[in-house]
Amino acid sequence: MQNRFVKNLALLLFLNLLIKPFWILGVDRAVQNTVGDASYGFYSSVFSFSFLFYILLDLGITNFNNRNIAQNNQLLNKHLAGITVVKMLLVILYGFVIFLIGFLIGYDGQQLKLLAWVGINQVLLSFILYLRSNISGLLLFKTDSFLSVFDRLLMILICGFLLWSGFFKDQFRIEWYVYAQTFAYAVTIVVATFFVLKYSGKIKLNFSLPFSLMIIKKSIPYALLVLLMSFYNRLEPVLIERILGGELGKIQTGIYSRAFRLLDAGNNISLLFSVLLLPMFASLIKKKQAVKEMAKLSFSLIISMSSIVAILSIFYSTEIMQLLYGLQSGESVIAFEERISVSAAIFRLLMGSFVAVSVTYIFGTLLTANGNLKMLNIIAASGVVVNVAINFLLIPQWQALGAAYASLSVQVFTALLQFLMAWKIFKLNFGFSFWLRLAAFVIIAILASFFSRLLPYHWIINFALAAIISLLASFFSGLLRLSELSKLLFVRQKSS
Repeated sequence: MQNRFVKNLALLLFLNLLIKPFWILGVDRAVQNTVGDASYGFYSSVFSFSFLFYILLDLGITNFNNRNIAQNNQLLNKHLAGITVVKMLLVILYGFVIFLIGFLIGYDGQQLKLLAWVGINQVLLSFILYLRSNISGLLLFKTDSFLSVFDRLLMILICGFLLWSGFFKDQFRIEWYVYAQTFAYAVTIVVATFFVLKYSGKIKLNFSLPFSLMIIKKSIPYALLVLLMSFYNRLEPVLIERILGGELGKIQTGIYSRAFRLLDAGNNISLLFSVLLLPMFASLIKKKQAVKEMAKLSFSLIISMSSIVAILSIFYSTEIMQLLYGLQSGESVIAFEERISVSAAIFRLLMGSFVAVSVTYIFGTLLTANGNLKMLNIIAASGVVVNVAINFLLIPQWQALGAAYASLSVQVFTALLQFLMAWKIFKLNFGFSFWLRLAAFVIIAILASFFSRLLPYHWIINFALAAIISLLASFFSGLLRLSELSKLLFVRQKSS
């Protein structure tokens, strides 16, 4: 099972590192630079608002289905037919709720129009993720890996043409960005449906009230967890725009989005661990096999990766912001330096939370696979309270920077609680030497980043040297072992 995890993780990481960073740091960044902070902030706020209620499209069905199909492959045909009808009904509920709440919080006609298109995209995305949950539940990770980047690849081609062909750049509007997503999601659904039907056979859609109630009842704990996590993960852009209001709210939301974009890129990579681990943990738990080694291996990988990224980002935050968001047309040097300074400060805080978010993708997934939803929901609810309280306290005075402090606080808080819970339930005793090696690795990575800034070379060379030293430190400290990874990658083991 560990051999399978590493091999498929390598493929998933390769494809996502090939496509998604270019999408987020290339296309998405170019869109914001083209339309400006206010216009992108307007979109970001509406998108985040639609995402808060995304769970109404799913009610936890995707996570439940992933775990359930991994343990009961024979239910694919039956559940696919029934769940598809349930999700169609949930689309109506989602549309009603987002427009009602959007109207109540004061969205104007322009915001409601954009919300309609963004809502359609959320609907399409929910069906893609549900279809993929069946594929990953069958442990068809290679197919799922390709589907995980297919929509982004289509968006890159469409938006790339609109932005860089020279025909439309001066006319580009934020709405075009949304329309490109709609087309890409629609095509991806067709492709994903083809693969699912290949393994399920023909299905006949039917509505069964007892079946629907059974699925919803089993999925509700997952739904509540996702809803609460969405609130403390995605609430900041909405609160910045609503609390500050007007043009200032849109601009500050755009500034926050500049820094959050890189955190989102990192989170997309860390999320891949949970995509693979949920069905694997669920399968191990059902067969009453130990999860310690899988948890230790995945934690070692993700803590190494996230720590290196976070430390380098913190030390080189200003340079990274300058590289991604250069001097704008008509902007003075003083205004540019001030904008970069604020963006870098927000970026440092958000990347500090990246390690905490990555940890939750390991231990939160383990607890989810074990069915500890009640405790996870209590933690998530606590996170929402902490997040909202800090945001309302800090945003009026510190604006986007205050929201970044709130994000860091809640991510560390929830990650620590999830880790302690998993440690207690599964008795995950990694040993004192493991934590000693981890501390040594982190210290070396920090020192490498600090002293690299003193070198008389271009910052990119210094950055690369620090990254190489940090990566080597993860092996020399014993946190990662070449012999162990080689064994997992090249020695065939039996996996069920």
